[in-house]
Amino acid sequence: MLRAAAKSLFVTAVSRGTLLTLRQFSKKTPRKLRVSEAISGCVLGADIQVLGWVRSVRSQKANLFLDVNDGSSLQSLQIVASPELNDPLLTFGSAVEVRGTLKKSQHQKQPVELEAEHIHIIGECNPVDFPFKIKERHKLEYIRQFPHLRSRTNAFSALLRIRSEATSAVHSYFKENGFLHIHTPIITSNDCEGAGELFQVEPSDSESENHHFFSVPAYLTVSGQLHLEVMSGSFSRVYTFGPTFRAENSQSRRHLAEFYMVEAEVAFTESIQDLIKVMEDVFRWTTEHVLDRCASDVDLFHKHVTAGHRDAVEAMLKERFHVITYSEAINILNRSSQTFTFPTHVRPLAAFAVVHPECLLDLCSASVQWGCDLQTEHEKYLVKHCGQRPVFVTDYPYQLKPFYARDNQDGPEHTAAAVDLLVPGVGELCGGSLREERLDLLRARLEEVGLEDAYSWYLDLRRFGSVPHGGFGMGFERYLQCILGVENIKDVIPFPRCSHSCLL
Repeated sequence: MLRAAAKSLFVTAVSRGTLLTLRQFSKKTPRKLRVSEAISGCVLGADIQVLGWVRSVRSQKANLFLDVNDGSSLQSLQIVASPELNDPLLTFGSAVEVRGTLKKSQHQKQPVELEAEHIHIIGECNPVDFPFKIKERHKLEYIRQFPHLRSRTNAFSALLRIRSEATSAVHSYFKENGFLHIHTPIITSNDCEGAGELFQVEPSDSESENHHFFSVPAYLTVSGQLHLEVMSGSFSRVYTFGPTFRAENSQSRRHLAEFYMVEAEVAFTESIQDLIKVMEDVFRWTTEHVLDRCASDVDLFHKHVTAGHRDAVEAMLKERFHVITYSEAINILNRSSQTFTFPTHVRPLAAFAVVHPECLLDLCSASVQWGCDLQTEHEKYLVKHCGQRPVFVTDYPYQLKPFYARDNQDGPEHTAAAVDLLVPGVGELCGGSLREERLDLLRARLEEVGLEDAYSWYLDLRRFGSVPHGGFGMGFERYLQCILGVENIKDVIPFPRCSHSCLL
């Protein structure tokens, strides 16, 4: 009995001691918050811990002020501390841990501030060697030189938050509208576009040029479209969102060797209008989501990078997008007084023929009024003509489009059921078409371009339960350029890849 009673008292004492220790520990251990959570003021009066990087240091006689940011928001959290907590290593760019009490701020520009009791420097940063300076607003061209550091600037960290929210919005749109997400392969044996601008994939220690790791030539994908078409034989709505690759020898502001594409396929549709609706809805849904969730980040771009661009974005969303045919587009361009680098109409040839008679035939054939491919300058003019609003161009010449585009079987101008979305500042953003579901016409087209054997599996899709269907692709980086007004595509992707440039 005595032993049992003693044991009971011992256990009770230990339990009380443990409970007391836990209570003391909970009081001493501050709550760890992200900067965005602290700024929201959700735990005013609480002891908190914040970890981040110093964006500014202001040492005064009575107080030490720090702005600390951890990337969770554009706004930094102000730290107010005693001058005794100052340290020579507490500099712009250094990583810190701060503990203290979250209090309401007396200043209108900031809702809260952290009254620090402890500041620990986790990582030092020499402000002299650091390429970004504390009070300078660096241009995008400058910070592009430092792909390993540029995410530490306000502009690029804002861009990455916008990019993340836009990605989330794209997925939410397709999920809400009944699309199945398909992970299409990055390594493929087909060239969807037929352009030949491919990166071939082989092991670095390949023994022979004639030996293929996959037994056939393999490439980095230029599009997930053909794999989505396979899936659209089982699912009525599918999409993919991932990296694509083009071995295009270009360093222009519009091109990357690696970029992201949003692609979708819709089964049981015979109308290009169905595709137009999805393309426009994706644009609107994503843009409205970004403007709502990333208001301060977007404002940073619209105020300091591309001043006044917010009005242009709101104008795009105000009205339905214009729709014109390719033939109407050519007529608009030919009526223009603007001089284009790539002409779309027949110019007077008499003077040229006198000097270069041998080139007359080639020039005549190259300058036909109908049938030329639209260049960026043409696309931007058409957008301008339509009041700087997005515009869909439909029914392109049949010979301009890939083998899978549906033949309209019209005349006298032979067109395909294809559509491009042109947007301000960028030009072509989306490209799509109805797919040729008629086996005889598709086989004839593949024979014409010499691809019947390579795409025998594609013909099988038409042999077994084929249905009318169509799809499109949207360049994600070009979308970000459009809504933010960024001129260079290399400034809207974390690690840009282009010819002669593969840093990191």
